Amino acid sequence: MTRTLNRRRMLALMSASTAVAALPAIGRAQGSPTKGQDVLIVYLTRTRNTEALARLVQARTGGTLVALQPQQPYPQNYQAHVDQVVRENEQSLTPALRNPVDPAPYSTVFVGFPTWGMQLPPPVKSWLAQVKLSGKRVLPFNTHAGFGVGSGFETVQALCPNSTVLAGLSIEGGYEKRGQMLMLQGDRARRADEQVAQWLARHQIS
Repeated sequence: MTRTLNRRRMLALMSASTAVAALPAIGRAQGSPTKGQDVLIVYLTRTRNTEALARLVQARTGGTLVALQPQQPYPQNYQAHVDQVVRENEQSLTPALRNPVDPAPYSTVFVGFPTWGMQLPPPVKSWLAQVKLSGKRVLPFNTHAGFGVGSGFETVQALCPNSTVLAGLSIEGGYEKRGQMLMLQGDRARRADEQVAQWLARHQIS
């Protein structure tokens, strides 16, 4: 039995770290809570590095995986995207979401996001502002282009005043400005998985 479980874990991690592009379309809920925990993994992605990290979290927790999608997609052009994010942050705008998933059935909620302008992306702010996470454990995780999470974790804490917000995980992903897109593959994905395992162990989540 133990050998079978270990084999299943190994296969899940291999799939998460090396076959991101072949997995189902972003935005559909996948998986279901297991291991006695009600786990939701909500994430926003652009270069798919946050998605790759979210799938590593899912492989180790068995949680339900959902990608946030703005009703109006962000521009594909990098500079146009940056300009829109700057404008939204300056004007405190929060875009409407196509799939504002309800976290009510879950007791543990992972929130994944890339660093945009050294801040929490507006769509994630929008989701956190409209849902009720009172009494839940919230674990933020982040990918960035080498400059860190910025104020992202602090904003999650501020938007979840009645939740237990645990220390987050931040990992370097791609650097779109330099044309570096999905980077959490191969050896980098395996190293990221080790960091995920250590992070979950610190919070006693398996």
